Amino acid sequence: MRHNKKFNHLSRKKAHRDAMLANMTISLIMHKRIFTTLAKAKALRMYAEPLINRAKEDSMANRRLVFSYLQNKYAVTELFREISQKIADRPGGYTRILKTGNRLGDNAKTCFIELVDYNENMLNAAGEKKAKATRRSRRKATPKTAETEAAAPAEEKSAE
Repeated sequence: MRHNKKFNHLSRKKAHRDAMLANMTISLIMHKRIFTTLAKAKALRMYAEPLINRAKEDSMANRRLVFSYLQNKYAVTELFREISQKIADRPGGYTRILKTGNRLGDNAKTCFIELVDYNENMLNAAGEKKAKATRRSRRKATPKTAETEAAAPAEEKSAE
């Protein structure tokens, strides 16, 4: 029985799955965005976010714990120096998954997973306030000109 075992096994044994998720986390930390399948991205989010959360407090114990998962000193250094500065005030949700469609060969759902604070396009869009869009009615409004204004009182007199 598999009661209360909710993570995705991704059709791999534990050692293969752990190695794959560690390598994907290293790539995510170094490149800030990676393209993968949707199932792997969701599994990666569950693996990487607790490690990123550890980087908020820079202690030797946290560095050693993160290094035990990643086994890459450059990624650990990048995580504790650069990324921890940007996520210091964020309470969680350090990654974003954006779906990109289906892969041609096997029709697998693909997406990219990125670190939230490193997408300049979305940061710029959030910084700039958009002008309020004007409401448009369904009927075509007739513009009031001098001729139509003059015709309106004439119609009222003929109606009386």
